[in-house]
Amino acid sequence: MTDGFPAPVAVANVPLAATVTRVAELAGKLGHDQGEVFDLRRLSEASGVPADVVKNLLEGRPTGEPDLQTRFLQRLDLLRRTRVKPNGRRYTQQEIADGAGMSRQQAGALINGDRRPTMEHCDAIQRFFGVHAGFLAAHDADALTDALLRTEQQLLQDFAGRERQTAAAQASTGDPLARLLQNHGVRGIAWRAAQLPSDKHRDKVTEWLDMLLESVKPTES
Repeated sequence: MTDGFPAPVAVANVPLAATVTRVAELAGKLGHDQGEVFDLRRLSEASGVPADVVKNLLEGRPTGEPDLQTRFLQRLDLLRRTRVKPNGRRYTQQEIADGAGMSRQQAGALINGDRRPTMEHCDAIQRFFGVHAGFLAAHDADALTDALLRTEQQLLQDFAGRERQTAAAQASTGDPLARLLQNHGVRGIAWRAAQLPSDKHRDKVTEWLDMLLESVKPTES
């Protein structure tokens, strides 16, 4: 398969593995197709990592790690192919140079691999193409993890929206637990929790929610 990945398996990189697991679970809860969520072409365009490397990373295979200049050239080429002008044409070297605030000679040397990029070069070109910080320089596994974290945030927003609709429907029947969820936005905490710095912090939020929900369960008569 070249354009989709049916299901994540043994991912070697620990942060990437944890993110893949969370995204897969969320996609399952929402009923999304795993092949679409882990679409190789989409993840490649979002991360800058070549699609074959994305596939190997998700399969837990060793991929090696290109040096900074190689990563830069791979990802800049991807940007020029996928982030095009409204007329569908690629940006010229002069347009990139003007947009990034450098000379045409500088831009040409970077694009042709005749000059090693600095972080300043990367930042300027990233701003021109409207991509996130680190797109041109991050290690492959880190870049893929970042792309999947953005996928996770979107899925969490979708999940929170669905849960709000369910809570609103249940609240109309007089369910006190549903009213709590609706009035205090408890489900919205899930989206915020995804942005916490570690699983340890997210576990604390889960523990707190479990205690809160347990405290408002209706007593059996």
